[in-house]
Amino acid sequence: MKLIPITLLLALSACTVRSQAPIDLGPTTARWSAGYIDLQVSHPPFEQVEANWKVRMQVPYVYLEHRGAYVDTGSLIPVLQAELSAQGLVPDGPPFCLFYDDPGVTPTEGLQSRACIPIHSKVPVLAPLAFGLLPSTTVAYAFASGAYPDVPQAWPGILAYVERQHWVPGGPVREIYLVAPEAEPDLGQLMSEIEIPVRSTR
Repeated sequence: MKLIPITLLLALSACTVRSQAPIDLGPTTARWSAGYIDLQVSHPPFEQVEANWKVRMQVPYVYLEHRGAYVDTGSLIPVLQAELSAQGLVPDGPPFCLFYDDPGVTPTEGLQSRACIPIHSKVPVLAPLAFGLLPSTTVAYAFASGAYPDVPQAWPGILAYVERQHWVPGGPVREIYLVAPEAEPDLGQLMSEIEIPVRSTR
């Protein structure tokens, strides 16, 4: 899959936000420990975004592939969870989505993304599930509050941090949904982590 250049990601953030009902993430996780949040949380309209970097360990996961509008990717998460349960697999963390293309240059019907759930290790899976492995890598990251369809509004703040470090994106954007909407009716209390793999230009 193609990787999104930093300048195109800035345009992407303006293209993916659409008002819609929050994603139903199902029972995979109600809320992760507050100790997991190690940065100041950024809030809409994301005029200031606190970002940092870390080394992400490799993450085995199962996923459903999506081709089309990015705002529809999250709707696959309940389907993914049901299939995970049917195959006797156990989640190893909250669900997330991966976004690969720039809708400014890629037609909507060609946009590639994945709805994903991490698992403990590589296991055989049956269709429609597929198995993937996010490699260990350096990522720029931030935490964002608010409705999940609005999370891309925080991407430019992370990308500005990436540019200041003289880095460029080196992989798909990952949005991790830390609070299940049905466990928290107040949209302002929803929480996500955004990760962008990076590499140095020096």
